[in-house]
Amino acid sequence: MNEVLTPEDVKALAPLYEKVVLALKQVFDPEIPVNIYDLGLIYELNISKSHDVYIKMTFTAPNCPMADEVLAETKHAVEQTPGIRSCEIELVFEPVWDRSMLSEEARIALGFDIDE
Repeated sequence: MNEVLTPEDVKALAPLYEKVVLALKQVFDPEIPVNIYDLGLIYELNISKSHDVYIKMTFTAPNCPMADEVLAETKHAVEQTPGIRSCEIELVFEPVWDRSMLSEEARIALGFDIDE
């Protein structure tokens, strides 16, 4: 996805981007009671002018036994977002996920120090 967006394109796509983020927040890691977005598993999220979504994501551990299910649920959630045409997900393990990638909401939900 090497499409160059103008500032006008970005402004027009912003509401759709927010809807996709909300869809991602409905997908939970089955082993951790926090959604994949707040866990910091989404490394990259791009939406093209034609409303195709590209996501680069990871897991908290490379040997996640539920990886296929989480990927399928993520793709389904995004593709069910009104206005989205398709979703491609690339699974990566670089950089390695760590707790610093948690959102403030996730830190609170998991009982971690917010300033950690």
